Amino acid sequence: MERARFIECRNLYKSFGAKPVLQGINLTVEQGETMMILGGSGSGKTVLLKHMNGLMSPDSGEVFLEGLEISRLEEDELEEARKKVAMVFQGSALFDSLTVSENVAYPLEEHTDGSPGEIRDRVREVLSLVGLDGAGELYPAELSGGMKKRAALARALALNPKGLLYDEPTTGLDTVMTQRINRLIRDLQERLGVTSVVVTHDLESAFAVADRLAFLTAGQIGIVGTRDEIRASADINLHEFLSPG
Repeated sequence: MERARFIECRNLYKSFGAKPVLQGINLTVEQGETMMILGGSGSGKTVLLKHMNGLMSPDSGEVFLEGLEISRLEEDELEEARKKVAMVFQGSALFDSLTVSENVAYPLEEHTDGSPGEIRDRVREVLSLVGLDGAGELYPAELSGGMKKRAALARALALNPKGLLYDEPTTGLDTVMTQRINRLIRDLQERLGVTSVVVTHDLESAFAVADRLAFLTAGQIGIVGTRDEIRASADINLHEFLSPG
């Protein structure tokens, strides 16, 4: 059965000065799937990701979230969109002066009317979801790289979003922690029905986690398909990316 469209990018163009980055991107992310975006360094993967919840606006083209065009909304109008689609940044972007619990509580305090008790309960719930029970009173400087990634994910989950955007979630992690993060992404999809879009250069993670993959090259989506379809593709640029050297 065909899934509903969750995020749709139509003919996106984005340049920075004289440098074109996105050159006519068309991509649909379906409700409840995990979409991996592959591409070389500087190919525009993170730029594309930031268009999906309005952190960047295109020079031309449209981005739709559950059928609503968000690419032309004002900053205050984007608040609801960003509650639906949260971003997990590559560097985690935790507040160094706040504990893990305080970091996770921050969006709840800013965007909900929950009581202190309700917020504490939600913080404990999402920390448990990402396997950080008992780490709430630690500060970011006391966390390992993998714990920082999971704390950032807990904060992104706090407002119960329908979608998550991950920017290089396994960068800098060892093999064991990479596998744990990959399992966590899949687990959240299966348990919560979260739609995920993951930017990565980690091919092993991409093929382990994805329902579908999109290959970004020369500012355009060269191919979109399942793992089997990507492996069977005759696209020369894709094969060079998958088998460098």
